[in-house]
Amino acid sequence: MAKYKIIILFLGFGLMLKAPAFAQDIDIGMFGGGSYYLGELNPGRQFFFTQPAVGGILRWNFDTRWALRVNGLRGKIAGDDAVSKVNEMRNLRFTSSLTEMSAVAEFNFFPYFTGSNLTYFTPYLFAGPGFFIFKPKTDYNGAKVLLRNIHTEGQDEGQEYSTYGFAFVFGLGLKYSINSRLGLGLEWGMRKTFTDYLDDISKNYYIDFDKLAADEIGAAQILSDPAAIKHKPGMQRGNPQNNDWYSFAGITLTYRFTIGDKSTCSDFENSRK
Repeated sequence: MAKYKIIILFLGFGLMLKAPAFAQDIDIGMFGGGSYYLGELNPGRQFFFTQPAVGGILRWNFDTRWALRVNGLRGKIAGDDAVSKVNEMRNLRFTSSLTEMSAVAEFNFFPYFTGSNLTYFTPYLFAGPGFFIFKPKTDYNGAKVLLRNIHTEGQDEGQEYSTYGFAFVFGLGLKYSINSRLGLGLEWGMRKTFTDYLDDISKNYYIDFDKLAADEIGAAQILSDPAAIKHKPGMQRGNPQNNDWYSFAGITLTYRFTIGDKSTCSDFENSRK
């Protein structure tokens, strides 16, 4: 995991070195909002099952249009058949912490920087790569159970799905300059992942309950198929053709630092001191 963080940081520093020679504006701040997911337990309802999320951001402003931002975000995702009513007979549910490190390029629609007297706000777009870690769990007899560890779809030992991966991060937002140093942002971003296991659901049922004695049915069997009417092996449990998505949406509050010589750019000259 550490090597991926290093790659992202080197990418940021490399782009920063290519920035113009005038003063470098750097924004440091925090993120607060919510996170949610789209998958088998929530195929398409935006902001459904939204959970609290927090994080920190670091932004290098190359000019009034372009910036590079590094994010460190921490949130939670969840789903429940009984609530979403997508497939109540399946009766599956999960929660998962989710940690993301990402580096995105930002494009401002208007020539903007925090403290400008010319442009106080701008819509913006952002996109870039992300790396995330997740751990789907569920409740069983008052305790939290890691679903990956009990092989709910009959995975062989050593063939379990990975609990980390890469994502394509993209979204939109609105920036507003509060004063010469403080900036406020509102944004919504989606993450396209390359896994179908954020919710621990992807393929088929594997247990033949007709062949099991009562004392052979434990947590792994019950959590794999908690429905009142047990499914037969090979019946569809999820849809492996569609990978899962997740989202962060919320507010950012940043403080602008200026490093280096004073800019000669006319817009930067028109900044609030």
